[in-house]
Parts: sequence; C-alpha cells; structure tokens
Amino acid sequence: MAEQAQPLVKLVTTTVGDVAALCELTAPAKDMVPGAPNPEAYIGSLTQAGLMSDAIRWLAQGLRPRESVWWACLAARAYVEWGNTLPEPDIAALTAAETWVFKPEEENRRAAMAKAQDTGYQSPAAWAAIAAFWSGGSMAPPESPAVPPPQHLIGRAVWGAIMIATGSSPPADLEKRQRQLLDQGLDIARGGNGRGNAG
Repeated sequence: MAEQAQPLVKLVTTTVGDVAALCELTAPAKDMVPGAPNPEAYIGSLTQAGLMSDAIRWLAQGLRPRESVWWACLAARAYVEWGNTLPEPDIAALTAAETWVFKPEEENRRAAMAKAQDTGYQSPAAWAAIAAFWSGGSMAPPESPAVPPPQHLIGRAVWGAIMIATGSSPPADLEKRQRQLLDQGLDIARGGNGRGNAG
C-alpha cells in the first residue's frame, strides 16, 4: 500500500473529472468520478470494482504525452513477450514511436505516423506510433495550415494499444495482463520508467 501513496506526478492534471470528460468511460466508472478525491483513489476504486479497462483508459488520457506514448510502447513490447509476432512494418512503427519518446521533435513525430501508415493498424506498435503523432503539433501536412489533434485522441490511441496487447491473451490471463500494464502505467505516472513491473 505504501507504493500507492506516492503521488502521480506525470499527469496533465490531478482533477479526476477533467480527464474523465475526455474519456469514453462506462457508466459505473462515470458514477465514481464525483466522489473521487484524487487520481490515485479513483484508479484504486476502478480496479477494486474490476473496471480495469476504465482505469487504463483514464490513465492513458491522464498521463502527459511522452509518458503516455511510452506506456503504449511498453504494451507493444509486452505483446511480443507474451508470444505474439510483430511484422517488420510494425516493428519499424514501434521503433519510430520510441524514437519520438526519447527525442520528441517534430521530425520524429511525423516519422512515427509515416511508419504507422505502413502497417495494417492492427498492432499495439502501430497505435503507439499513431499516439506519438497525435501528441501535439499538426495533423495536416507541413505546408498546410496547422490542424492540432483533438485533445482526446492520444489517450484513445494509447488505450487502443494496450487493449490490443492484452486482447491477445487467453481469457484466464486477461485480467492479470491488464493489471500488469496498469501497474506499469502507474509506475510511469509516479516518475518511473515502467519497467519495474514488467514480467
């Protein structure tokens, strides 16, 4: 329990409702928002209620862009560790997403989307790269007027990456793997690198 006491310092805001407003939460998860005093308590309530997907969705939206994309990258790595195969284009997309995380420059952001477009958009790696592209900047070509990505898109892409990664699991392993990735996301939110809970 001591670990849960550590603050989630890598969130865009600590206001539970502001993040929830950007998410497509289930009705039970929405009902918990008004009574949540802080993000830690809210995520704890969701997990205790078995609403793992909602907890992941909220955290994917709540994390800062670099941290959120990194979480999606870890999900793609876990997907491979769990015995799945990424085609070469998807490996390239994952590499591009990780490159943006470590060097979040415009060239790398656009390169991530270019690599994602070479995939079939069916893997967590592809959606990690899309999340990097939706992290900011413009969705329009460089020579066109700027079209900023809507604020909710990055969280949806990251949530999608994690759901694809865990969706490949046998039913008996689904909750365990969702919890594993949620623990990684929480470690990232506390300022860690998310690798301490890998396994």
